Amino acid sequence: MKRPTMADVARRAGVTKGAVSFALNGKPGVSEGTRRRILAIAEELGWKPNSAARALSDGRAGTYGLVVDRPARTLGIEPFFMQLISGIQVELSGRGVSLLFTLAEDTAAQIAVYRDWWASRRVDGVFLVDVAVDDPRIPALEELRLPALVVGHPVGTGSLPAVWSDEAGAVRAALAHLAALGHRSVARISGPSALWHTRIRTAAFEEVTREFGMRLTTVETDYTGEQGAAATREVLAGDPRPTAVLYDNDVMAVSGLSAARHMGLSVPGDVSMVAWDDSALCELVEPGLTALNRDIVDYGARAAQQLRELVEGRTIDHFQVTGPKLVERGSTGPAV
Repeated sequence: MKRPTMADVARRAGVTKGAVSFALNGKPGVSEGTRRRILAIAEELGWKPNSAARALSDGRAGTYGLVVDRPARTLGIEPFFMQLISGIQVELSGRGVSLLFTLAEDTAAQIAVYRDWWASRRVDGVFLVDVAVDDPRIPALEELRLPALVVGHPVGTGSLPAVWSDEAGAVRAALAHLAALGHRSVARISGPSALWHTRIRTAAFEEVTREFGMRLTTVETDYTGEQGAAATREVLAGDPRPTAVLYDNDVMAVSGLSAARHMGLSVPGDVSMVAWDDSALCELVEPGLTALNRDIVDYGARAAQQLRELVEGRTIDHFQVTGPKLVERGSTGPAV
């Protein structure tokens, strides 16, 4: 079927294209009765504004962008990003704004996408995730003057505003829980150290374990289940073996639980485990994984709200959402 046009609406309504334009854009020039009739016909025909034409007329594309450089197979099974995108989309769709999402192989490819989107007026603003130390995307976006919002801690974001949660407070909550159970030797399976949120967590782990008199071992991974399992086997084969393991995401925690069992270890009898972030995966395994829980859908919605404010020309500050809370399940118990 041919896409309906303003000319089709005009023919059906028996008016000029100019009158249709006035009615659809809420401008004076037609009577209120004619406006309502034109709007009803446009809805009946399924007419929608052409995004390129709209960008030329009012400077807005009606679309926000998100570029991610994680592997597609990893992204597809990671609940965090799926929930984040759901939250963004719920907020945007209610306001007639679309989300343009794509994958890029590296940082340079991401910057190229931003330049193309902005030059072709395909987006009004973008979300920035996984900010790294000395991240070249920050100065590139500042130079483009493309409205951009960081989803993550405001450290290292230059002039870009951020929506963030308290990573250090979450670390303290998890370690306090384990310390109360008598754990003094803990391992952490972390994400890539080049990312700011990983470094913030690392600094918090080092500070709080010193405060609690704990011994800490950290193994860096790429967030995948494969590396999470391998890192778990590595730390649990160590001497002395840690009595608790904390994971930087739920996918690695689930894989780590399976790896421990294959080594003949009981959870939490021999080793306790804590995941970050909480998800359905943490509840489906046996025992259920103790996890740091935050409302990621709301996190995404808040990010969308803040970016909308920025796109509309308002000055916004960094916005802190409610921090994660520890949900205790069967994977943590007294140290042996």
